Amino acid sequence: MESECAEILARAIRLPKEARAALADSLLETLDAEVDENAEESWRLEIRRRLVEIDGKAVDLIPWPDARKRLEVPTKG
Repeated sequence: MESECAEILARAIRLPKEARAALADSLLETLDAEVDENAEESWRLEIRRRLVEIDGKAVDLIPWPDARKRLEVPTKG
């Protein structure tokens, strides 16, 4: 099985970028067997809640470059 997977991977890597992306997407879809029926509604409500906070000035927004710096993991050096 391991050699078969290695052969498939070697062939897949030689595909054009778009084909590799489509293949990866298809493979990932096969792993997500559980569907949360309420996920879309939950996300819609969460987005609405956050927009209300932003519009009501309940939260402080920061520019993307500042947010990105806060997300970066310091490297050891």
